[in-house]
Order: sequence, then structure tokens, then C-alpha cells
Amino acid sequence: MPDKRYTKDHEWLQIGDDGLATIGITEHAQAALGDIVFVELPDPGRSLAKAEACAVVESVKAASDIYAPLAGTVTEQNPRIVEDPALINRQPESGGWFFKLRLADPAAIAELLDKAGYDALLEAE
Repeated sequence: MPDKRYTKDHEWLQIGDDGLATIGITEHAQAALGDIVFVELPDPGRSLAKAEACAVVESVKAASDIYAPLAGTVTEQNPRIVEDPALINRQPESGGWFFKLRLADPAAIAELLDKAGYDALLEAE
């Protein structure tokens, strides 16, 4: 499976064997948010533009928009985080994923940061 890719807004994306991109927030993002208490996800079938606000997470500190890392169509939500939003805090880069996306242009993943680029971004913050 290819490496995860990252955005400057602290979302991650990983292409699965089925060709779908799984989207979530990074360890850094969940730590900055604090205890997550609510999540709102985009509905399957919704078309998203790159950088479009498409989901919301609410924590004890604040509400934050989640942006689509790339353009595509939502194929699936993660019902586990709707029922248990704290799963995002416990497993932000695995079981706490938000939704899956069929990318409009799979080659566009090259526009996103690799792990080294994302680590450099965190160091600069």
C-alpha cells in the first residue's frame, strides 16, 4: 500500500487496494483539538472539490472544518466515529478515519506532502 500523503491543513489520505482514498486527520490535528465529542461527515455520493470544507469535528475546545485533500466523490462514511467520536483521538491515523473518496484524478495525490514534507511542516509551525 502506498505511503500516506498529507495536507497543510493536517488531513491525511491513503489509497487502498480498492483504489479508494481513505481520509482522516493527523495525530497532530487530534492533539491540537483535544477531546473530540462530535463529528459530521459528508454523505456518500457527494462530489467534493479539492480544499472544499466537507466535514466538521467538534471538541471540548472548538469546532473545526475538515477539507477534502483532493477532488472526488464520497463513497463511504466511517460510522464508528459518528457513534464514538473519541475514536478519532485514540486512532487518528487508522480506525478513526472519516470517509472514503473516489478520486477524480488519482495522479493528483502527487500534489500532497509525503511524510518527510509533513514532518518538516510540523517543525516549521
